[in-house]
Amino acid sequence: MKHLSIALGLLFALAATSHAEEIGSVNTEWKLTGSHKLVVEAFDDPKVEGVACFVGKPERGGIAGAFGVAEEVSDVSIACRQVGPIRFKESVPLQEDAFSERRSIIFKTLHVVRMVDRKRNTLVYLTYTDKIISGSAKNSVTAVTVDRATPIPVKD
Repeated sequence: MKHLSIALGLLFALAATSHAEEIGSVNTEWKLTGSHKLVVEAFDDPKVEGVACFVGKPERGGIAGAFGVAEEVSDVSIACRQVGPIRFKESVPLQEDAFSERRSIIFKTLHVVRMVDRKRNTLVYLTYTDKIISGSAKNSVTAVTVDRATPIPVKD
């Protein structure tokens, strides 16, 4: 029973992840079985219309990368921008994962956390990776200021 609940929890976590759109990539190291590269992906904030985040991340090539079993490194960067009128689809918590993506078969996940800075009426986005047992302090942060005429609806 314990194993079943762990498996169901992992499946739920995988199903709950959002999908990003690849914008482009550059090769950083040529490999016969597939090059290592830097990839830029975009994702739209699922609760905030008019905000898109662009995440730069390395992807391993080689045999392990080709089969999707390589554990990706934790070096990620982020830039979020207003790309249209900002509208909130629903109230947002002061802090939550806006996007997440697996970076290895099971153990590593990339997170983009949306935080609300009420004082400055600003959405702050932090990206980092974690593992089931330990994570990395490598991170990147960006912010999108929301016009004062549009207060951020915070879910308390």
